[in-house]
Amino acid sequence: MKTKQFKAESKRLLDMMINSIYTHKEIFLRELISNASDAMDKLYYHSLQNGTGGMNRGDFQIRIGIDSGSRTLTISDNGCGMTRDELEDNLGTIAKSGSLEFKRAIPDESEAEQAGNVDIIGQFGVGFYSAFMVSDEVTVESKASGQNEAFRWKSKGAEGYTVEPCEKESHGTTVILKVKEKTDDEDYDEFLDAYRIESIVKKYSDYIRYPIVMDQETRRLKEDSEDEYETAVETKTLNSMTPIWKKSKSEATEEEYQSFYQDKFYDYEKPVRIIRSSVEGQTTYTALLFIPKRAPYDYYTKDFKKGLQLYSSGVLIMDKCEDLLPDCFSFVKGLVDSEDLSLNISREMLQHDAQLKLIAKSLEKKIKGELQKLLKDEREVYEEFWKAFGAQIKYGVYEGFGARKDSLLDLLMFCSSAEKKLVTLEEYASRMKDGQTAVYYACGETADKIDMLPQVELVKDKGFEILYLTDHIDEFTVKMLREFDSKPFTNICADELDLGSDEDKEALKALNESGKELLSFMRESIGDAVQAVRFTNKLKNHPVCLTSEGEVSLEMEKVLNAMPMPDDNKVKARLALEINAGHPIADKLKEIFAADKEKTAAYAKILYAQARLIEGLTVDDPTELSNLVCGLMV
Repeated sequence: MKTKQFKAESKRLLDMMINSIYTHKEIFLRELISNASDAMDKLYYHSLQNGTGGMNRGDFQIRIGIDSGSRTLTISDNGCGMTRDELEDNLGTIAKSGSLEFKRAIPDESEAEQAGNVDIIGQFGVGFYSAFMVSDEVTVESKASGQNEAFRWKSKGAEGYTVEPCEKESHGTTVILKVKEKTDDEDYDEFLDAYRIESIVKKYSDYIRYPIVMDQETRRLKEDSEDEYETAVETKTLNSMTPIWKKSKSEATEEEYQSFYQDKFYDYEKPVRIIRSSVEGQTTYTALLFIPKRAPYDYYTKDFKKGLQLYSSGVLIMDKCEDLLPDCFSFVKGLVDSEDLSLNISREMLQHDAQLKLIAKSLEKKIKGELQKLLKDEREVYEEFWKAFGAQIKYGVYEGFGARKDSLLDLLMFCSSAEKKLVTLEEYASRMKDGQTAVYYACGETADKIDMLPQVELVKDKGFEILYLTDHIDEFTVKMLREFDSKPFTNICADELDLGSDEDKEALKALNESGKELLSFMRESIGDAVQAVRFTNKLKNHPVCLTSEGEVSLEMEKVLNAMPMPDDNKVKARLALEINAGHPIADKLKEIFAADKEKTAAYAKILYAQARLIEGLTVDDPTELSNLVCGLMV
């Protein structure tokens, strides 16, 4: 029997098919199963077009057989089969797709839909050759529907192939792989393990429309015996066939969706929200998305990988397609199934095209809308969700120079001085007092600690609500927003806070001018840690506070300096020590300065250290502070 050479550019091209196109060896099974599904779709379509009838989808199946003794894996179907010429054309010519030719031959898509929703998967004609990634030899036995003769195609790779007549009872195709022996570098034995084959089918081909069955041996007790066993062969269906996302709402219950989510995405809790979406138009796709209740253990780490499962006509293409989700919604789990995507030749990756961007944009809008509904209809549930994923949404406001800030504005929540509960910006704005000119906020580790800041007392006393920002990302978020309801975000611990009347401002200006010598001496005594020392009317009962000047606040300094960086790159906020003009300490300082400069310097350092401690900062030299306090006491 003469060995024939491949019609394409032979060895180099086939080597590329086997070694370069596919990333994961397990993909071969997906490709062979897809080919089998295409063959059955073709036969079903032709039977309807030719009026022969008598065929139902239930008549078709894909069978998988394992023979570990002979190291063979067999995939067979009862589809249209191939003639000798078709074997030569489709398998002897690399990158020629019989499925693609079939699709081109259908006059229009509506005819295919009317003829039974035929869903041909193959396009490139290279998937079959992925079998050589795991096989030393591939044998194909095929009998075309309506023909009496069957033929066997056999190849060991780039050396060529043979075609000869063979015996085959029924129409269809059987692919027999001679699985490679285990090597030091690769373990091919996994492809002879029934459980491994089942897991690959579940992963990639669970929603192929035809049953994929496999015979499995089971050992069980003989009837009427307590110690004798017998071996039985059971036929097991490996795939579920009908995707839950393609069922109508009346066909799938909420419990089934929840169970699907927990099984598919390994979550022990039910999702907060289930999002179903089916879109037709510029692009056609079906999506089934889930919003988890809690963040995965690795969610806020660099190891977490976002993305939705991507299917093309029910066949898994990518396990995590990152391009379908913006970072702000990276917590969403689920899948998208579309026939409109441009896939690369291996069907493992997407070509970056307009269709993908359209789907991503549509999904982003849908997710945002569902979160708004959750906030409106189930406030307590949304607040729990916010505690888990709010930081990610706030990061979405900040990233990309605020590209999504307007879109995400309605989803934001912050803790408020009003009962220390979460509020939306809209709720805050609805309670603003007449004449309020800013959205006031303060930063700190917890709401309770912020509540003790010296600046908070007077702002609350004037009846203004304060947003308590406790997440590291919070202040960066409001800095990016800049304003809400035409009112700027104002940090009450920054020098921009202005609550006094014109008369108060003039009186304070005069006080600072008269105490200029004292304040200058105190600043020199403290050193470069502060830019200025001044009297203030922003405090009620507290003696002192630290105020930041410029764009970098104290909280931003803490956050930025917590990141790994060289010491010479550390960020430093410009600080001013402010002394309550109405507190007895102000008069005491004037009195001491006139009599004892050394004691005044000690007071200045102690007050600065006190202000740092109130802000939750460390004291640079605790020993010096202790000695200064003890010196004043004695």
